[in-house]
Amino acid sequence: MRIPPRIAAAGSAVAVAAALFAAPAAYAAPASTASAASASSPTVRAVGSVCYSALPSQAHDTLALIAKGGPFPYSQDGTVFRNRERLLPARATSYYHEYTVKTPGSPTRGARRIITGQKAQEDYYTADHYASFRLVNFGC
Repeated sequence: MRIPPRIAAAGSAVAVAAALFAAPAAYAAPASTASAASASSPTVRAVGSVCYSALPSQAHDTLALIAKGGPFPYSQDGTVFRNRERLLPARATSYYHEYTVKTPGSPTRGARRIITGQKAQEDYYTADHYASFRLVNFGC
């Protein structure tokens, strides 16, 4: 079973809980476009943002699995996402990890993914296999 890096790095439930309760303030005013995102925060260059409630239910399932540390349905889940598209903020090679968001009726993994950063609630959703990303806003 793969443990998401941001959970493994926290080392204890107390550290994870503290990070989760402290994080929402950082996402209180999500950017709606890439240019606004880079102007308001140099760490967020995602194409836009999306409310957690607007995500498909399968994305909710994936985020819940990530929070629990798995088990994940696909062997590729939890692997390093290399950010070759350079749409997300530039970070060290092992900073981002990817997880499959199931696509009903698809015979393959489909195009939908959650990309996690190492910070709490730094989750990006892509429905088009990395052509665009939206930062998940857990406060709406």
